[in-house]
Amino acid sequence: MADSQDPVFQIQRVYLKEASLEQPNSPAILLEQEQPGVDIQLGVEAAQVVEGIYEVCVTATVTTKIKDKTVFLVEIKQGGIFEIRNVPGEQMSAILGIACPQIVYPYLRGNVADIVNRAGFPPVHLAEINFQAMYEQQQAQLQQEQGPSIITSA
Repeated sequence: MADSQDPVFQIQRVYLKEASLEQPNSPAILLEQEQPGVDIQLGVEAAQVVEGIYEVCVTATVTTKIKDKTVFLVEIKQGGIFEIRNVPGEQMSAILGIACPQIVYPYLRGNVADIVNRAGFPPVHLAEINFQAMYEQQQAQLQQEQGPSIITSA
């Protein structure tokens, strides 16, 4: 029998939470011969659902444009529910910011490619992401924004 204080990390479920596709300038934009520019924005969010259960979502916004006109816009939020217990507080942030998104992200990549393909375009293949580097960059940015704590006395 496992000790009740042993760390627990289990995937409960991975699911597509939100998905939208817009082609605001079709059909005219579809006749353009220029190669569109592609902009991809990614994000990670985590929240505790109940004690020991967390939802981690990875979001992607893919925008393609020709000149100033949108060809298509895809927004997807891929979620995962994780049971995480008996993990030291200093490790919890890294688990939610690195380990969980690494599990969820491949599902998001597949859904982006599928939705874009079903819309009649060649699939957009999102690159692999180093969530550890992304997490470390966010932590460094937070520390920089908070600045050094200086105590002054009057």
